[in-house]
Amino acid sequence: MTKPELLIFDWDGTVVDSTQTIVRAIQNACRDIEIPVPDAERCAYVIGLGLADALGHVAPGLSAGQAQMLAARFRVHYLTHDHCLELFSGMRAMLDGLAQHGVALSVATGKSRAGLERALDATATRHYFADTRCADESDPKPAPRMVLELCESLSVDPARSLVIGDTTHDLGMARSAGAGIVSVTYGAHPEERLRAESPDHLASSVVGLAEVLEARLLLPRGALVSPISISSEARP
Repeated sequence: MTKPELLIFDWDGTVVDSTQTIVRAIQNACRDIEIPVPDAERCAYVIGLGLADALGHVAPGLSAGQAQMLAARFRVHYLTHDHCLELFSGMRAMLDGLAQHGVALSVATGKSRAGLERALDATATRHYFADTRCADESDPKPAPRMVLELCESLSVDPARSLVIGDTTHDLGMARSAGAGIVSVTYGAHPEERLRAESPDHLASSVVGLAEVLEARLLLPRGALVSPISISSEARP
């Protein structure tokens, strides 16, 4: 495998520990407008999609008015908590290491532009990323457009890019764009679902992800997460 020139991170469930917050926001929004409440697995499956696609999957057959109300109530419940969301343990150290080694980083997310801007500010991570793309300004996952636009913007062949994500939607986007894919199993989609799609790499923790990236970027072991961090983090 070639050394990647650009890393493209998904956001929710990959960089930020937001899966359960999103699941609860979907369920509470459904309760608010008095429609059947989907189970947690169904809610988690749609994380990473654009909001309209996600809510259409968990609550099919709604009228246009109901769909608008559901989206509005989801935003209320999610925005109550989104400023409190934190990076997965070890993520900031890994991003620091990537930045120190001059690796180009970007984000492709199902979030809206306004939502990502809030998240970048709340987590103080804006400076890590050379460019970003959101579902409301491009084609949402699993379409390849966000990857292709990021690669064009940063003058990188898509085949020399590596997508990092926690869902099969990320995997489909990467494959359609001709990019590599690292699937992380600590986010929204379970390991067996990701493994069934045969990603290039699987990582079960942020430390494991750092080790994959060290190998792909030809960096020494421990360059992205210190040996002390690796020994102390059994989980992301």
